[in-house]
Amino acid sequence: MTVELLFDAKAALGEGPVWDARTQTLYWLDILNKRVYANAEVLIELDEFVGCLASCKSGGLILTKRFSFWTFEPDSAQLTFLSALENEPSNNRFNDGKCDPRGRFLAGTMDMGEKDPNGSLYSFDGRSVTRLLSGITISNGLTWSPDHKTFYYIDTPTREVKAFDYDLKTGAIASPRVAVRVPESLGWPDGMTSDMQGNLWIAMWGGAQVTKWDPHTGQLLERIPVPAKNVSSCVFGGKDLNELYITSARVGLDEATLNQYPLTGGVFRLETNVEGVPAFEFTG
Repeated sequence: MTVELLFDAKAALGEGPVWDARTQTLYWLDILNKRVYANAEVLIELDEFVGCLASCKSGGLILTKRFSFWTFEPDSAQLTFLSALENEPSNNRFNDGKCDPRGRFLAGTMDMGEKDPNGSLYSFDGRSVTRLLSGITISNGLTWSPDHKTFYYIDTPTREVKAFDYDLKTGAIASPRVAVRVPESLGWPDGMTSDMQGNLWIAMWGGAQVTKWDPHTGQLLERIPVPAKNVSSCVFGGKDLNELYITSARVGLDEATLNQYPLTGGVFRLETNVEGVPAFEFTG
């Protein structure tokens, strides 16, 4: 399997890829440049950091700005405020997030200094915001098992993927345990998705690769090189949901590293031999 460059975007912090199956569109973000993209086109440049987004069942997108949830209509470029976090530390911002199979939007916060464990993971159903976890430093990858009974989550500095029992009816999580431990030699675990065989695909920040894991055994199954140093996230898409779309970031890299990995900040595509779990839509 070989990764190919899709968009040479040179994003400062490319993140949050979402595949919209209805329009066959790849949405993604450049968090630090406050931009939302549809494929290679900038849809909007916001006034605050954008953290994550998802497609809405009713059309358009839901996204997070610094501490708040909004809907966005690409056709009219209209932003509509939905809800804001209360009592979030001033040095935090939203980071990764996605919808659960029932249509709730789960999104986490992080300390922008990447040191203090004062972030949280929230669940938003369109009416109320519920805190699921606290004590998080860099809230990152999240995904579900194919049967929707297990939720997987990454707080990057822990180098662990945690598994939780997931109550689809209520959105509650329970019984935390470590599913995967990521060795330092591979990089930092960042964004994550899953395939219909139940395996986890994890973008490795600083590791120039995507890794594939069996969460039931914790075993590393595969390493796929990516020609970008900071690999930030990945999502399955394409007509048959067998294409992995991968984002990357230039932030924090010196000139020598960028010379070694000139395509860093690009968006990449990998044709796989598996079908991915689809990106779920917001129903709130």
